[in-house]
Amino acid sequence: MIITGGLYQERCLVPAWNHLYGSGGRAAAALARQIPDVELVTYCEPGFSGQAEQLMGLSGVRLRTTSSRQTPSFHYFHPLSRPDMYWSGERETPLEVEGETILRFGLLEGDAQVNASTAIFDPQSSGVGYRANGSTAGRLATILNEQELRAISPAADLAEAAQLLLAGAKDDILVVKRGAYGAEVYAPSGWLGRAPAYRSARIFKIGSGDVFSAAFALYWAVEGRDPVAAADLASRAVAHYVASRALPLPSPADLQHGAPLPAATTPGRVYLASPFFALGERWVVEEARSALIGLGCDVFSPLHDVGFGDPEVVAPRDLAALDACTAVLAILDGGDPGTLFEVGHARLRGIPVVGLAENVRQHDVTMPLGTGCEIVDDFATAVYRAAWAAMR
Repeated sequence: MIITGGLYQERCLVPAWNHLYGSGGRAAAALARQIPDVELVTYCEPGFSGQAEQLMGLSGVRLRTTSSRQTPSFHYFHPLSRPDMYWSGERETPLEVEGETILRFGLLEGDAQVNASTAIFDPQSSGVGYRANGSTAGRLATILNEQELRAISPAADLAEAAQLLLAGAKDDILVVKRGAYGAEVYAPSGWLGRAPAYRSARIFKIGSGDVFSAAFALYWAVEGRDPVAAADLASRAVAHYVASRALPLPSPADLQHGAPLPAATTPGRVYLASPFFALGERWVVEEARSALIGLGCDVFSPLHDVGFGDPEVVAPRDLAALDACTAVLAILDGGDPGTLFEVGHARLRGIPVVGLAENVRQHDVTMPLGTGCEIVDDFATAVYRAAWAAMR
């Protein structure tokens, strides 16, 4: 298999992460032991060539590069934050790639014109169709997330948007990733099926979409599996990666773990319990609220939806809203009395609670643990688990 995609610098502050991966590099590393001959075709700044050769060499991947003037760099505060991107914007001459089976990612610093018998295309938010630059394929699978599809196709209904994108196609497949709600698979004839998302002990989101596309390419294009079955295994592969950050991917037999998430009809409503009286506390509330909304959750935030005021006014409004929620995300660092009161109220009502406790002594969470709260020490994991707990 040939993979063409970016080789980019990635840095994350919490948890610590500093690697040269990008979509192309990560996909190649993911598939290195599953396919005997993997080649990565990409751009590479001369100053990074040694690091790139070492990384791909250790993975057993053949590397073919075209010199570029700068390596794009992405800096994250946490895995769910919007990264700061460092790149001049200069574009390079397009790559020309030809082969039997090709996984093509969208590129920042240029483009890849691909001629393949079977192609898998992940545009990486570029909004550009596979064939727009003259690329050809006998069979084509395009992989988008829901937001990318809706940005391209104007239809409000997801299935209708998919059919509009596939209009005029013959053998094309469209896979729409929906985060915590799994992936939907479409053909020109209509909806083929759904692959669920799978639970994982932790969530490291950076690169999870790259892993999904790589795994789908392996199972659909190389192994010849049904596209829904391939999407299911790709979803399992993502659960493995976000929990472990480990590459290459294990065999399919080793991916048969983890419970599938339910096919939720609604995302549910999450109550965001947290102190918000200092700058750092306000920042955490804003980040958590934004991340939950990004996952499709309806969020009630006492700060945003009630605000400050007299206790006899604020407390009843907050608790009435809490009673109408299907899960709670509680920020437990600092031991805020109001947050702990809300946690106790939620558990009395049988509402599931996920508590984020990054810097809390074990005995300080005795009551939350003893009443069935999930306690985690990682921000992204807490956000996802709260979204999962709210699903109905």
